[in-house]
Amino acid sequence: MSTDTISVLLIEDNPIHTRVLEGLLNEIRTPRFAVDAVDTVTAGLEYLDERTFDIVLLDLVLPDCQELETYLRVRSHAPETPVIILTGLDDTDLAVRAVEAGAQDYLVKTQLDSSVLARSIRCAMELYRARHGESDSPLLRLVQQQFLQAAFLVHLDDNVRQRLLFPQRTLTISFPFRGDEHEQVNTVFGYRVQHLTTMGPTLGGVRYQSDLNLGDLSALAMGMTWKCALMQLPFGGAMGGVRMDPTGVSRSELQRLTRRYTSEILSMIGPDRDIPMPDVGTNAQVMAWMMDTHSQQRGYTVPTVVAGKPEILGGAPGWNEAAGSGLVHTILAASTHLDMAREGARAVVRGFGNVGRTAARLLQENGIQVVAVSDDAGGVYHEQGLDMTAVLEYHAENHGLKGCPAGDAVTNPELLELSCDILALTGNRGQIDTDTADRIQCRIMAEGTDGPTTLEADDVLADKGVFVVPDILANAGAAIASSLEWGQHMTASMLPPAVFDKRLLSTVTDGFARTLARSRKRKVGMRTAALIEAVDRVTQAKLLRGLFP
Repeated sequence: MSTDTISVLLIEDNPIHTRVLEGLLNEIRTPRFAVDAVDTVTAGLEYLDERTFDIVLLDLVLPDCQELETYLRVRSHAPETPVIILTGLDDTDLAVRAVEAGAQDYLVKTQLDSSVLARSIRCAMELYRARHGESDSPLLRLVQQQFLQAAFLVHLDDNVRQRLLFPQRTLTISFPFRGDEHEQVNTVFGYRVQHLTTMGPTLGGVRYQSDLNLGDLSALAMGMTWKCALMQLPFGGAMGGVRMDPTGVSRSELQRLTRRYTSEILSMIGPDRDIPMPDVGTNAQVMAWMMDTHSQQRGYTVPTVVAGKPEILGGAPGWNEAAGSGLVHTILAASTHLDMAREGARAVVRGFGNVGRTAARLLQENGIQVVAVSDDAGGVYHEQGLDMTAVLEYHAENHGLKGCPAGDAVTNPELLELSCDILALTGNRGQIDTDTADRIQCRIMAEGTDGPTTLEADDVLADKGVFVVPDILANAGAAIASSLEWGQHMTASMLPPAVFDKRLLSTVTDGFARTLARSRKRKVGMRTAALIEAVDRVTQAKLLRGLFP
């Protein structure tokens, strides 16, 4: 792409709209635009076969092709070119579908001026670059598409919509890591992403994961923004971590890695800047090392720099169980809403990490039969309900569920298709696609992990009448616990366990009630309702603060 001139292919059959668009582009002084205009898809494809364009402006209703097929034909000929959809007020639903299919943005032709058009083109090109670099991530695309659906329903201002698609700040680092054997020095990559600073300091996890990338972290940071906004916490979303497998390192290696990573991101973190907390591959001990490294640099102890640290260092009581506890609170609230009796209800838990173990135990304590649980290697099933005490003891001794004698062995695909009342997802993202959704047999599906359900699967589940508790609602317990931990330090008032549990419960149930009210009022699913609730709060804050300078 030229830095001085952007080449535009305009595919539009209405000559009036063509002239208007060309005139608007001519008004823009920086950058300049070189426009080729055609009035059919066939002519546009011929241009794309012969030349490379920086951007395509595309009307979806043309003489030789209409609706989504128009976009798909253009995309097949120019997969490397960003596309902006041109639409009328009566066709915006079709335009949103095209964005869900991969287009970068849509514009209503009757509401355009030169600044809106230029901003959309720049945004589309930056979005395309981000998606096709290290930020190319299925999870990021999913989170962006879910957000765009909610933004369309509430007619979100273009400026806010385009701003919230991207993280506000990202830091990518590389640093040497020395193993226990001194001659072993490897270069590892780390990240810290802050999606939004409008609401206050950012808050988000630190992951040590071998397949970590900037796209996934951007998606998780965006999701954390929605969790905090939905739960009315005074934070924006963040996420970070190191691309490595923590299971293959010693304790001393893990400490050196943590301290070096912390020193590299010191400029971004702090009690009034960004508060890291444990996530995949990290724990309270890692947070203690991060806190100590930051404190050594400052010259005094700063307990508020992280959350999820050990209680003796000021960690909140019950932090480690907060994510699983929050998940169960939303499940119980959903069962009450559906008039579903808890006693004798059957639950299946996919994923048996910290969240899954806590959720399974608490579900059983609330009178619900947990008939199956699983980890990545498979699971165990008992039709009359598992003895969770025995399952938890076996898992602790064997570091997994493989061979557990508490019931019959079950694979993960089989587990997801078991007949049950409650399906709790606490494992990997992307578990539920359209095929899996079609075979699910549950009344409540609660997402205790980020991004487990594809956009298309949501529609299948809605048609089946499955009540979905979305991730930003069901998986907000750790964010709430971190907010409580941060607050107790800021007020020098430590929370007794009973008070902590009460506040966690009240925050989660209030968030559920507001989401359910939105769902009923808007006649949309719980996921879209939760996003609308969160986006509305963020939008109000951004508009009140205004634009600097």
